[in-house]
Amino acid sequence: MKHSLIVVSVVIVLLGAGLGGCGGDDEAATTTQAATAEESETTTGASTTGGGGGTLQGSVGPGFEISIEGGSNLAPGRYTLVVDDKSSSHNFHLTGPGGVDVSTSVEAEGQQSFEVELAAGEYRFVCDPHASSMNGTFTVG
Repeated sequence: MKHSLIVVSVVIVLLGAGLGGCGGDDEAATTTQAATAEESETTTGASTTGGGGGTLQGSVGPGFEISIEGGSNLAPGRYTLVVDDKSSSHNFHLTGPGGVDVSTSVEAEGQQSFEVELAAGEYRFVCDPHASSMNGTFTVG
């Protein structure tokens, strides 16, 4: 009997751990996204001198994660945004000053590149289906 209780307890614990990783957990998505938004303010991979230019690395998925590297202290100018879309449940959508409005499609996966002209101001990136929890911003100029 004691052995049966231990086995049942272990199974319940394992099932609970497995269910905790399932999609659709808004609280977990919000917590993950809060950390990701802070991490997205890094400056790797982009030039910040001489009128801008360089590459910005965007990423979305496979979980409830969205980020951009190179999105801090940017000078205005022309940039290549390379997005690594790792999920058919998410997209990467960038909007901002000067009419910047580029996005991957929700169903698509893989890398996609965009040429964007970034003017001074604040830019926002989101996953459209999960915009309240998967989002971030960066400033140019």
